[in-house]
Amino acid sequence: MKLRVDEIFAFVSEDADGNEGICAFVGEGGMWMPMVCADQARVDSLRPMAKAIREKTGMKIKLVRFSKRSFVEEI
Repeated sequence: MKLRVDEIFAFVSEDADGNEGICAFVGEGGMWMPMVCADQARVDSLRPMAKAIREKTGMKIKLVRFSKRSFVEEI
């Protein structure tokens, strides 16, 4: 089976002024990890982290799906 990324999901925070940003957390080794994923299993694994961010910051956290794929370039 060939895997292809046709959609991505992102956990997005919204502040009191309505500004949005991609949620992230500090992973192993101190690297920031954006909360963006391409399959339901990863969405499910990040959901508890999104809830923790909501509790800590008080910001609204939304799960957003982006599903229109357009090719930009090959590197």
